[in-house]
Amino acid sequence: MSAPTLGNVLVTGGAGFIGSALSQRLAVRASRWVVLDNLHPQVHPTAVRPASLHESAELVVGDVTDPAAWSALLADFRPDVVVHLAAETGTAQSLHYATRHAEVNVVGTTTMLDAFGSMNHVPRQFVLSGSRAVYGEGSWKKSSGELFSPGQRTHAQLQEAHWDFPDAVPLPSQALTTWPSPTSVYGATKLAQEHILTAWTGSHDSALTVLRFQNVYGPGQSLTNPYTGIVSLFSQLAMRGESIPVYEDGLITRDFVYIDDVADSLATVLVTGPTGDGPSTFDVGSGIGTTILELASLIADFHGAPQPHITGAFRDGDVRHASTDIGRTLENLDWAPQWSVERGISALQSWIAEQQNS
Repeated sequence: MSAPTLGNVLVTGGAGFIGSALSQRLAVRASRWVVLDNLHPQVHPTAVRPASLHESAELVVGDVTDPAAWSALLADFRPDVVVHLAAETGTAQSLHYATRHAEVNVVGTTTMLDAFGSMNHVPRQFVLSGSRAVYGEGSWKKSSGELFSPGQRTHAQLQEAHWDFPDAVPLPSQALTTWPSPTSVYGATKLAQEHILTAWTGSHDSALTVLRFQNVYGPGQSLTNPYTGIVSLFSQLAMRGESIPVYEDGLITRDFVYIDDVADSLATVLVTGPTGDGPSTFDVGSGIGTTILELASLIADFHGAPQPHITGAFRDGDVRHASTDIGRTLENLDWAPQWSVERGISALQSWIAEQQNS
């Protein structure tokens, strides 16, 4: 991509999985590329600067919820662009640590905006890493053709192994047509981020782009964080020659999108600038739904491990089907996913093996 200098760029949570990948693409294009990250031990066990963060990135260790950290940061730095990646993640974890998720995702966002207000500074553009979790179960279609939003599956429903909603099939989510209805505390806080930033940027004539990411995986993902995602977990189990346990009946569906495609989507938005008046929300995924059993079988076959086994276990608040229609994203952004699940899984296995042998 060729474009003028990006100016001063601030990336919150920018020393993490996605932020480090983004820095490798664009840090040298910025006047200053500043990363604010608290190096949370769940993601950074040694609390040291990750090697994957580009050398030209300026790392400021601080928490987005701490007003003092913002005052110190903004004392000599005025960002033109803010990429807001900082977030407490994990749908299951959020049920047990709701306050922590609300503090980081909601209060962290408002603390950032208050800091800009106190400095009388308005960045020209915000880019938010949104989440497919805001959709919850999304929309389903009955055999009669009627569309409906089923809401959350109850604990009693899951106990009876009634995994799907009767006489209906799920539809891929799409930002303009699928009404957000999160079924997890995490999803609710991510939707709150969108609303807060929409209100603030709209009042200050600043541009906002929201990229709602599907399930991101790939090299650079934490191998110690239990909430980092099932792809790395499944991979490590298969590497040890273990059979991968698969929840429910194995037919839970997700859209697994490779880290390079996610970083490229962010880079595209930063290089091309805002897409129009008002906030713009786009879905970023592979555009293909994969069942958890298919994923587990693919990883097991790669390592010659025993075939996955269905456990019938479940997680309260878990979404049954999550995939997305990326047609509008393809039409509006100079971006398209390049990595198939098969290719991405293969690359991830090679990377994990390198980490374990280093």
